[in-house]
Amino acid sequence: MLNQTLIKTPSMEDFLHQLKRHSLKATRQRLLVHQAMMKLGHASADMVAEEIRQGGESRITQASVYNILSQFADCRIYGRRMSSNNKMYFDIYSFRHIHLYDRDNGRYRDVTDDELLETVTSHLRKKRFRGYTIEDIDIQIIARPTKKNRAV
Repeated sequence: MLNQTLIKTPSMEDFLHQLKRHSLKATRQRLLVHQAMMKLGHASADMVAEEIRQGGESRITQASVYNILSQFADCRIYGRRMSSNNKMYFDIYSFRHIHLYDRDNGRYRDVTDDELLETVTSHLRKKRFRGYTIEDIDIQIIARPTKKNRAV
């Protein structure tokens, strides 16, 4: 699983640097979205909008949140992934890692396994897919909690 001591959530300073690098202004709405994502890690637009509302801010629409998250993903500030139930989730971590999607609870967990990533990447880079060039390899494991972990 993701080792929180080695990989920290991107700080506000890192985020502001990323915005500047992409010529984006640090608007109040963008900052609110990032603050919510710092808490959530992986989230859909409705989850981020709800987190912002719970913080007492109600002047940002879910559509605005989605547009901001999409813009961050387009700039590769955040990652973006489609869940198995066809809901778009955003990931505050943009480095390469594996995702475990908990189908029952609709949540993502990060998995860092460099050996597995390298094995799969190395194997697939040698393959030929007629008419296609591999641009990226994204591993998502879809799972359900064991009986022991269902209450978690």
